[in-house]
Amino acid sequence: MSIEVKNLSKLYKDQIALNDVSFKVNNAEIVGFLGPNGAGKSTMMKILTTFIEASNGSANVNGFDVNGEKKSVQQSVGYLPEHNPLYTDLYVREYLNFNANVFGISKSRIEEVIELTGLIPEAHKKIGQLSKGYRQRVGLANALLHDPEVLILDEPTTGLDPNQLVDIRNLIKSIGKQKTVFLSTHIMQEVEAMCDRVIIINKGEVVADKYLKDLREGQDQVVIVEFDYRVEDTFLLKLPKVSKVKNTIGFVYEITFSTKEDMRSHVFDFAHDNDLKILQLNQKNASLESLFRELTS
Repeated sequence: MSIEVKNLSKLYKDQIALNDVSFKVNNAEIVGFLGPNGAGKSTMMKILTTFIEASNGSANVNGFDVNGEKKSVQQSVGYLPEHNPLYTDLYVREYLNFNANVFGISKSRIEEVIELTGLIPEAHKKIGQLSKGYRQRVGLANALLHDPEVLILDEPTTGLDPNQLVDIRNLIKSIGKQKTVFLSTHIMQEVEAMCDRVIIINKGEVVADKYLKDLREGQDQVVIVEFDYRVEDTFLLKLPKVSKVKNTIGFVYEITFSTKEDMRSHVFDFAHDNDLKILQLNQKNASLESLFRELTS
């Protein structure tokens, strides 16, 4: 077991940040830790990395108690906080070399993580000259520097452009084959693309703990279609297995079907039979997003 949290609570004076939280994270598992702003995500990550202590309960990382064995926890965890703290007046290699000295790591590891995180084109620059996306890469490289068993990443894809998102996503998925990755993000697509499992927290309490494969098996299907003319919802509701129709904007409709069968052909046939042109026709996995809204609204 990589991470084990039991009945953990954290109070800031009279404010409850975490309330009797319990969960486990297995070895070589990528778990998304989700919740609205102020739900307690960053507080949990700070406790797991020994930055702050819990008010009650216990937590173990790699078998080490976060209160009694802080140094062992720190040596086995790589942490990328939400607000990535960097020495902006240092060069990339200079910064990583400084941290390698702290951990007593071979200098050859610096070049490995620079290549691994795609920093080679920017490695000759000062950190202050880098874009926000590349600064995130430096933070991730630093988290990987001592080859930790567990990676704890707080909003790791913040500030990345679409191409960088794909690169970092693939990197995290690759790392997750051998290491445990516990990450928070607000981007549902990233969770679905990277994670094996999702834990949702709201107002300091765990409200869901599910594997993504189970969510997919039970999901409704949403088809997004744009016609060239307005269509009354009552007509679309006559399509087979329709549970809901929503006109989102203009002539764009979200049609929810209570089935896993691909229903786009039925929408196409409807358009053909009613002399409508289809300007766009896409599927969307709404299960995780819907679950999140339902549990945190």
